[in-house]
Formats: sequence, structure tokens, C-alpha cells
Amino acid sequence: MKIGFDAKRYYHNQTGLGNYSRTIVAAVKGQHADIEAVLYDEKALTRTFSLGRKAKAEGCNLFHGLSNELPRDVVRAGLPSIVTIHDVAWRTFPGMYKPIDRVLYDWKYGHSAKIATHVVAISESTKRDVMRFYGVPEERISVIYQPVQQIYYNTITPKRAADIIAAHPTLRDIPPFNSSQQPQQLRFFLTVGSINSRKNLLGMLKAFKEIPSGEKIPFLVVGNGREYRRTCEEYIREKGLSAWVTILDDIHDAETLQALYTLATILLYPSFYEGFGLPVAEAALQYCPVITSNISSLPEAAGPGAIIADPYSTDDITAAMLQLLRNTTQREQLGKAGHDYALSHFNPDTLTQQLYDLYQHVAAL
Repeated sequence: MKIGFDAKRYYHNQTGLGNYSRTIVAAVKGQHADIEAVLYDEKALTRTFSLGRKAKAEGCNLFHGLSNELPRDVVRAGLPSIVTIHDVAWRTFPGMYKPIDRVLYDWKYGHSAKIATHVVAISESTKRDVMRFYGVPEERISVIYQPVQQIYYNTITPKRAADIIAAHPTLRDIPPFNSSQQPQQLRFFLTVGSINSRKNLLGMLKAFKEIPSGEKIPFLVVGNGREYRRTCEEYIREKGLSAWVTILDDIHDAETLQALYTLATILLYPSFYEGFGLPVAEAALQYCPVITSNISSLPEAAGPGAIIADPYSTDDITAAMLQLLRNTTQREQLGKAGHDYALSHFNPDTLTQQLYDLYQHVAAL
């Protein structure tokens, strides 16, 4: 089977959508020798208006838009199509987007969901959103969870994680890694993701501030942003948290992230909305207990390995942080439960087979 893939993010995005694209293509090709993948990295006009006809003319049996979008001519070209919808945050969290961007995303992504032969939603939450906002019938949507990069399925020891940290030019010089503590004794909160209002870093900082001084541990923030980051940095300075909170915007490789997940005491991820919440699954696979939100897809991503909190409540997040800080046994239990859940629900071979079966079904329509 010859499948055309929209490879814009495959080649040009080094984070979420790019990782999804590369992981999907590698997994399907690696597990099924009958798949011929054609990666299209087209300029905007071709990608939007004529890529369907091009893929059809080049013998593709199916087109898969990996990042919310299909060519607008895919139906006229007579080419069966699948689009992966990751989230509809411009509808569920509109305050983060300019009005013109919301219109553009509806025009591109909403239209793609409507014309696709079949939609892949990366969570049950996203499936419900696609049905609610774009009227796509349930029988045209399949939930196939987002696969985690292969590295996260192979856990490492705390000693190996500490060695990776020690070799990093930034991490080795900041708390808690600049101490003489053994890997098993390191204690720190971790959060991972873009620093924007949807991820709720300011809410985490407000909750962290309420932890008694004698119980505070370092808080590492892995990510980057613009205006919202500056708002968070101003709050850190105003509240005297600079000695405790470090923002790390130079962590780009999965090996270093895996080391951080392995050593972290708790992953904080009380986001206001996620299509899936990949860091939750990545951390769970490293036995790291999680505090996350009680809304959108996050309970799906976390399973039984997390404390679920109200992201709009500082008190709720603080209470969850203190509960886990004070209870080593519960942290260990949640870490084990989260690992087992992630390993079973996000097994890469199972997810790849689900997608392959869908390819066969859609191509035959």
C-alpha cells in the first residue's frame, strides 16, 4: 500500500507534532513491510490546494494528514484520506488565539475533519470535541492514542539518569543537581511543555508558593514561551521564588528529558486543556508520579498513576503537591500504577497495528 503523508511537521517541527509524525511513519514502516511511505514537504499553496491530486497521480492509495490538515482537493482527487486531529484548542481555549487564527484553523482543520474519509483522534476527549464542534459522526472517528517515542519504553536507572544530567552543561550547575546528593536522594518538581496560558504554569507557581518553606524543593520548568513566560518570570521575582524555580529552555533531546523524568519527585501537569498530554505518559513510563488536571484528555493520559486536581484551584494543586511530598509510599504506588497503565494503554506495537488496520479499511472504501 502506498500512503502519502503530509510531512511538513515531520521535517520542520522538533517537538510535539513533529515527534508524532516521525514516530508514526517510522513505526508503520518498521512493522509493516508492505507500506510504502511518500513524504510530501510541499510549499503552502501546493500543500493546501493541489497535493491531493499530486498524490493520486503518483499512485498513492491513501493520504494521511498527520497534523490536523488535509489538502482541500483530496475529495475531488478521489483519494481516500485520514486526518489526525490532535486537539481543537482554538475552540476549547479561544483566549489563547487571535480571532484571525481561530477563523483560519476552522477553515483548515475543521474543514479537514469534515471532508476526511476517516478521522483519527488522539484521545476520547478530542473525539468528543471533533463531534461537538464539527459535527463529524462517531462512526467516522477512531481513537488511536498518540504513541510515545521509543526511548521512553526502555527505562534507565537513577545512576544512568544522573550521569546524563552531569554531562549536560546547564543542568549540572543548578539545584538540585549541583549538590552532593546521591541520585536516589534528589528531590524536585518537574513540568514539561510550552510556556503558554493553556499549560497553567502561573497556577503551578501560585500553588508552589503556598508550600511551607521547610518543605519546598526545587521546581524545574522545561519549556519556552514569550509573553506568558515573561508574566511567570515576573511572578517568580515578585514572590521571591528565584532560588527555587529554574526555567530551562535548552532541553531538546529525549534522552535528557527521560533522565529528568526518572529522577523527578513529581511531574506537575495541571493544564487547562490537552488533546492528549504527552509528558504525562512519558513521565509515567519512567515510574514518575503525576499531578494533573481533572478535565479534557488528562485523566485518560494519566490513568491510575496520578492525583487529579482542579487546574483552576490553587488550593487543590497545593494540597496535591503536599500530599505526595509527604507520602513516599503513595509516590511509589502511583509511579508503579502509572507505569503499568501507560505500558498497556500506549503500547507502540498495539497502536501501530490499530493504525495499519485503519489504513487497510479506509483504502478499501
